[in-house]
Amino acid sequence: MSIIYILIPIAIIFVIIAICLFFWAVRSDQFDDLDKQSVSILFDYEPSEVKSTHSQASRLETKMCDNINNRDKHGNE
Repeated sequence: MSIIYILIPIAIIFVIIAICLFFWAVRSDQFDDLDKQSVSILFDYEPSEVKSTHSQASRLETKMCDNINNRDKHGNE
């Protein structure tokens, strides 16, 4: 029964922290543009550094897929 005297204040502290974080997020405009992230995948804009890394990853992925396909065609697993 004495554990309740410890758990209730801890729970209250967690609730107060959660409420403070929520109000901080609202004040710092975290909820102003909720649609931006959901449609950002539709745009082709990428900074040049990201494009070069992305193209290198695409080439590597293509090579790996080609190797797997060639291995499967020859009957090796």
